Amino acid sequence: MTFESILRDHLRRYPLMQAEDVYKLLHQACLGSEHAVRDLDGVRRWLARELAEMGAGPDDPLIDPIAPDGRIVRVHLRPYVAAGHDPAQLLDAFVRTANGYRGSHDDLQRALDEAIALAEAGVVTLDARRLRELSRSLAAQGFPAIHHSDAYERAYRPAYRVVARAYLPA
Repeated sequence: MTFESILRDHLRRYPLMQAEDVYKLLHQACLGSEHAVRDLDGVRRWLARELAEMGAGPDDPLIDPIAPDGRIVRVHLRPYVAAGHDPAQLLDAFVRTANGYRGSHDDLQRALDEAIALAEAGVVTLDARRLRELSRSLAAQGFPAIHHSDAYERAYRPAYRVVARAYLPA
């Protein structure tokens, strides 16, 4: 699997993806969860609230590999719950990932550069100029985590957790 194949797949499933959504995807793929979990009760409440309020959404896969080596995945909540899996196990995997997985800003920059090059070459349908500007701006800020674009939020109602695949129960 490559970042190109991951990006193509996501753009096929989520054609309204904006530069912010591509950055978020690559940020998660390279860095894992956004930051260490210090408030376990808060994270538990966040998951419970999201499960209660997520409603209908797209036909997402249960496990969505987002890193080329498959180590980091998005676990989509709708199919996770529909399959009868235990949210407590997903919460544990999320917390373990947040507290134990550390990626590389260099890997993120390389992934962003690759996405920009693919957009410039017309291989993927993205605004290369916007992605380049966003990449530069966020690199200067230390590559912070950001939210999905409003268009993506409205169209796809994302509901997932980013976890290291190794922490998921069999």
